[in-house]
Amino acid sequence: MHAWRRFLLRCFGARIGTGAHPYPKCRVWAPWNLVMGAHSCLADHVDCYSVAPITIGAYATVSQYSYLCAATHDYSADDFALRPKPITIGARAWVAADAFVGPGVTVGEGAVVGARASVFKDVPAWAVVGGNPARFLKWRVIRDGTTERS
Repeated sequence: MHAWRRFLLRCFGARIGTGAHPYPKCRVWAPWNLVMGAHSCLADHVDCYSVAPITIGAYATVSQYSYLCAATHDYSADDFALRPKPITIGARAWVAADAFVGPGVTVGEGAVVGARASVFKDVPAWAVVGGNPARFLKWRVIRDGTTERS
């Protein structure tokens, strides 16, 4: 039923790439602010609070129970004014289960955000981060059977 969910999100203004997998229990607050690249994934129980644009790159995965929060409030203002800030998840990146990605954050290409991590600053391409607040752990290395690249 991924095709049906892609169609439905597109009806509400989302830009959804070929083969993207929006799972049935993911929630998107404002679909017109969602961009999913080809073969990307929003797993069950992912919450996209897309006050500002949220872009998920090709082949990127956002795992179950993660929260993508594209807005904050100005706590120094009397009215706590809403401050939208876009989120970008790079191509081939992975946001693991129950992670929080805060407003204005870019998770670089191929980066990994560990399970239950809270990310408030940009994550470099091919970095692995974890913890609360998230901190750099190591560089991601890809093995294809014969060679490694980072």
